[in-house]
Amino acid sequence: MANSAEKISVYNLADLKNTSDDAIPNYLNSLKFKQSHFLTDVRLVLGYSAFALATACFFWDYKLGFQNTKHFTAVAVAVYTLINTALTLWITVKEKGIVYEGTAPSGETISISTSTKKNVPIYNLTVTVTTKDSKKQAIKIAKPFSAWFDQIGQFVAVPFQEMLASSVPLIGKGDPKRVTVSQELLDANPDVLDAILAANAATAVGSSTAAEVANKQGGKRRKA
Repeated sequence: MANSAEKISVYNLADLKNTSDDAIPNYLNSLKFKQSHFLTDVRLVLGYSAFALATACFFWDYKLGFQNTKHFTAVAVAVYTLINTALTLWITVKEKGIVYEGTAPSGETISISTSTKKNVPIYNLTVTVTTKDSKKQAIKIAKPFSAWFDQIGQFVAVPFQEMLASSVPLIGKGDPKRVTVSQELLDANPDVLDAILAANAATAVGSSTAAEVANKQGGKRRKA
Protein backbone atom coordinates (compact mmCIF):
# COMPACT_ATOMS: atom_id res chain seq x y z
CA MET A 1 0.00 0.00 0.00
CA ALA A 2 1.56 3.26 -1.11
CA ASN A 3 -0.64 5.60 0.87
CA SER A 4 -2.49 5.42 4.14
CA ALA A 5 -6.21 6.06 3.72
CA GLU A 6 -6.39 7.75 7.11
CA LYS A 7 -5.64 11.46 7.17
CA ILE A 8 -4.15 13.24 10.16
CA SER A 9 -3.42 16.85 10.97
CA VAL A 10 0.00 17.83 9.67
CA TYR A 11 0.24 20.24 12.60
CA ASN A 12 -0.26 17.55 15.25
CA LEU A 13 3.23 16.38 16.13
CA ALA A 14 2.00 13.47 18.27
CA ASP A 15 -0.13 12.09 15.42
CA LEU A 16 2.74 12.44 12.96
CA LYS A 17 5.06 10.53 15.28
CA ASN A 18 2.55 7.83 16.23
CA THR A 19 1.63 7.15 12.61
CA SER A 20 5.30 6.92 11.65
CA ASP A 21 6.03 4.67 14.64
CA ASP A 22 3.21 2.31 13.62
CA ALA A 23 4.61 2.06 10.10
CA ILE A 24 7.98 0.71 11.26
CA PRO A 25 6.85 -2.75 12.43
CA ASN A 26 4.51 -3.07 9.45
CA TYR A 27 7.40 -2.47 7.08
CA LEU A 28 10.07 -4.56 8.81
CA ASN A 29 7.75 -7.49 9.44
CA SER A 30 6.92 -7.50 5.72
CA LEU A 31 10.66 -8.01 5.11
CA LYS A 32 10.58 -11.20 7.24
CA PHE A 33 12.05 -9.54 10.33
CA LYS A 34 10.81 -11.33 13.46
CA GLN A 35 9.51 -8.80 15.97
CA SER A 36 10.16 -9.21 19.69
CA HIS A 37 7.34 -8.15 22.03
CA PHE A 38 9.32 -8.59 25.24
CA LEU A 39 9.30 -4.92 26.26
CA THR A 40 5.57 -4.58 25.67
CA ASP A 41 4.82 -7.85 27.46
CA VAL A 42 6.69 -6.77 30.59
CA ARG A 43 4.92 -3.40 30.58
CA LEU A 44 1.54 -5.11 30.27
CA VAL A 45 2.32 -7.56 33.08
CA LEU A 46 3.29 -4.72 35.41
CA GLY A 47 0.27 -2.62 34.44
CA TYR A 48 -2.25 -5.44 34.82
CA SER A 49 -0.65 -6.53 38.10
CA ALA A 50 -1.17 -3.06 39.55
CA PHE A 51 -4.76 -3.01 38.31
CA ALA A 52 -5.49 -6.48 39.72
CA LEU A 53 -4.06 -5.50 43.10
CA ALA A 54 -6.16 -2.33 43.25
CA THR A 55 -9.29 -4.30 42.30
CA ALA A 56 -8.62 -6.93 44.97
CA CYS A 57 -8.03 -4.23 47.57
CA PHE A 58 -11.36 -2.59 46.74
CA PHE A 59 -13.16 -5.96 46.81
CA TRP A 60 -11.95 -7.12 50.21
CA ASP A 61 -12.48 -3.66 51.70
CA TYR A 62 -16.07 -3.68 50.37
CA LYS A 63 -16.77 -7.19 51.64
CA LEU A 64 -14.95 -7.21 54.97
CA GLY A 65 -14.72 -3.56 55.94
CA PHE A 66 -11.73 -1.31 56.42
CA GLN A 67 -11.01 -2.22 60.04
CA ASN A 68 -10.74 -5.92 59.26
CA THR A 69 -8.51 -5.40 56.24
CA LYS A 70 -6.48 -2.30 57.08
CA HIS A 71 -3.24 -4.25 57.50
CA PHE A 72 -3.76 -6.02 54.18
CA THR A 73 -4.65 -2.69 52.60
CA ALA A 74 -1.44 -1.10 53.90
CA VAL A 75 0.60 -3.93 52.41
CA ALA A 76 -1.35 -3.69 49.15
CA VAL A 77 -0.70 0.05 48.91
CA ALA A 78 3.03 -0.52 49.42
CA VAL A 79 3.13 -3.26 46.78
CA TYR A 80 1.06 -1.12 44.40
CA THR A 81 3.54 1.73 44.83
CA LEU A 82 6.45 -0.60 44.08
CA ILE A 83 4.77 -1.97 40.96
CA ASN A 84 4.00 1.50 39.62
CA THR A 85 7.54 2.63 40.36
CA ALA A 86 8.88 -0.40 38.49
CA LEU A 87 6.54 0.36 35.58
CA THR A 88 7.69 3.97 35.41
CA LEU A 89 11.35 2.96 35.51
CA TRP A 90 10.76 0.30 32.86
CA ILE A 91 9.19 2.80 30.47
CA THR A 92 11.68 5.62 31.03
CA VAL A 93 14.92 3.68 31.55
CA LYS A 94 14.54 0.38 29.70
CA GLU A 95 12.22 1.19 26.81
CA LYS A 96 13.59 4.70 26.18
CA GLY A 97 11.24 5.36 23.31
CA ILE A 98 11.86 1.99 21.63
CA VAL A 99 9.15 1.27 19.07
CA TYR A 100 10.63 -1.85 17.49
CA GLU A 101 12.87 -4.74 18.43
CA GLY A 102 13.39 -7.70 16.18
CA THR A 103 15.67 -10.12 14.40
CA ALA A 104 16.60 -9.99 10.73
CA PRO A 105 16.44 -13.13 8.57
CA SER A 106 20.26 -13.13 8.60
CA GLY A 107 20.34 -13.30 12.41
CA GLU A 108 21.27 -9.74 13.40
CA THR A 109 19.05 -7.98 15.91
CA ILE A 110 17.70 -4.47 15.46
CA SER A 111 16.29 -1.96 17.92
CA ILE A 112 14.66 1.31 16.84
CA SER A 113 13.81 4.18 19.17
CA THR A 114 12.16 7.41 18.07
CA SER A 115 11.64 10.86 19.50
CA THR A 116 10.64 14.41 18.65
CA LYS A 117 11.32 17.81 20.16
CA LYS A 118 8.54 20.19 21.09
CA ASN A 119 7.26 22.19 18.12
CA VAL A 120 9.96 20.77 15.82
CA PRO A 121 8.52 18.57 13.02
CA ILE A 122 11.62 16.39 12.78
CA TYR A 123 11.51 12.62 13.24
CA ASN A 124 14.57 11.44 15.17
CA LEU A 125 15.48 7.77 15.04
CA THR A 126 18.23 5.81 16.73
CA VAL A 127 18.72 2.42 15.13
CA THR A 128 20.94 -0.05 16.97
CA VAL A 129 22.06 -3.13 15.05
CA THR A 130 23.72 -5.99 16.92
CA THR A 131 25.63 -8.52 14.87
CA LYS A 132 25.70 -12.23 15.62
CA ASP A 133 29.05 -11.77 17.38
CA SER A 134 27.49 -9.09 19.67
CA LYS A 135 29.05 -6.05 18.00
CA LYS A 136 26.76 -3.02 18.07
CA GLN A 137 26.36 -0.22 15.55
CA ALA A 138 24.20 2.83 16.30
CA ILE A 139 22.76 4.82 13.40
CA LYS A 140 21.08 8.17 14.02
CA ILE A 141 18.58 9.57 11.54
CA ALA A 142 16.75 12.89 11.55
CA LYS A 143 14.23 13.63 8.80
CA PRO A 144 11.27 16.01 8.46
CA PHE A 145 7.81 14.45 8.58
CA SER A 146 7.00 16.28 5.35
CA ALA A 147 9.22 13.76 3.56
CA TRP A 148 6.48 11.09 3.84
CA PHE A 149 3.30 13.00 4.71
CA ASP A 150 1.57 14.89 1.93
CA GLN A 151 -0.12 18.27 2.31
CA ILE A 152 -3.48 16.82 3.32
CA GLY A 153 -2.02 14.58 6.02
CA GLN A 154 -1.85 11.23 4.25
CA PHE A 155 1.04 8.94 5.07
CA VAL A 156 3.01 7.93 1.97
CA ALA A 157 4.79 4.64 2.58
CA VAL A 158 7.39 4.59 -0.21
CA PRO A 159 9.54 7.58 0.85
CA PHE A 160 9.33 6.42 4.47
CA GLN A 161 10.56 2.96 3.51
CA GLU A 162 13.26 4.47 1.29
CA MET A 163 14.48 6.53 4.24
CA LEU A 164 14.87 3.42 6.40
CA ALA A 165 16.34 1.18 3.69
CA SER A 166 18.82 3.85 2.57
CA SER A 167 19.97 4.72 6.07
CA VAL A 168 20.22 1.26 7.64
CA PRO A 169 22.26 -1.34 5.70
CA LEU A 170 20.52 -4.24 7.45
CA ILE A 171 17.15 -3.02 6.18
CA GLY A 172 18.63 -2.16 2.78
CA LYS A 173 19.77 -5.77 2.39
CA GLY A 174 16.21 -6.92 2.92
CA ASP A 175 14.70 -4.37 0.54
CA PRO A 176 17.34 -3.20 -1.98
CA LYS A 177 14.73 -1.76 -4.35
CA ARG A 178 13.96 0.91 -1.73
CA VAL A 179 17.59 2.01 -1.39
CA THR A 180 18.33 5.40 -2.89
CA VAL A 181 22.02 6.23 -3.00
CA SER A 182 23.63 9.64 -2.80
CA GLN A 183 27.26 10.60 -2.30
CA GLU A 184 26.34 12.15 1.04
CA LEU A 185 24.79 8.87 2.15
CA LEU A 186 27.78 6.82 1.02
CA ASP A 187 30.17 9.14 2.84
CA ALA A 188 28.11 8.85 6.02
CA ASN A 189 27.43 5.12 5.78
CA PRO A 190 29.60 3.12 3.31
CA ASP A 191 27.93 -0.14 4.40
CA VAL A 192 24.87 0.86 2.37
CA LEU A 193 26.79 0.29 -0.87
CA ASP A 194 27.87 -3.15 0.32
CA ALA A 195 24.24 -3.99 1.06
CA ILE A 196 23.14 -2.93 -2.42
CA LEU A 197 25.92 -4.83 -4.17
CA ALA A 198 25.24 -7.98 -2.14
CA ALA A 199 21.52 -7.82 -2.85
CA ASN A 200 22.05 -7.15 -6.55
CA ALA A 201 24.54 -10.02 -6.77
CA ALA A 202 22.05 -12.39 -5.18
CA THR A 203 19.35 -11.21 -7.57
CA ALA A 204 21.66 -11.67 -10.55
CA VAL A 205 22.60 -15.19 -9.47
CA GLY A 206 18.95 -16.09 -9.01
CA SER A 207 18.03 -14.73 -12.43
CA SER A 208 20.95 -16.53 -14.07
CA THR A 209 20.00 -19.82 -12.44
CA ALA A 210 16.40 -19.45 -13.52
CA ALA A 211 17.48 -18.71 -17.08
CA GLU A 212 19.74 -21.77 -17.17
CA VAL A 213 16.92 -24.00 -15.93
CA ALA A 214 14.56 -22.56 -18.53
CA ASN A 215 17.11 -23.10 -21.31
CA LYS A 216 17.70 -26.70 -20.25
CA GLN A 217 14.00 -27.40 -20.15
CA GLY A 218 13.55 -25.76 -23.53
CA GLY A 219 16.41 -27.80 -24.96
CA LYS A 220 14.91 -31.01 -23.68
CA ARG A 221 11.57 -30.18 -25.26
CA ARG A 222 13.18 -29.46 -28.63
CA LYS A 223 15.16 -32.69 -28.46
CA ALA A 224 12.02 -34.67 -27.74
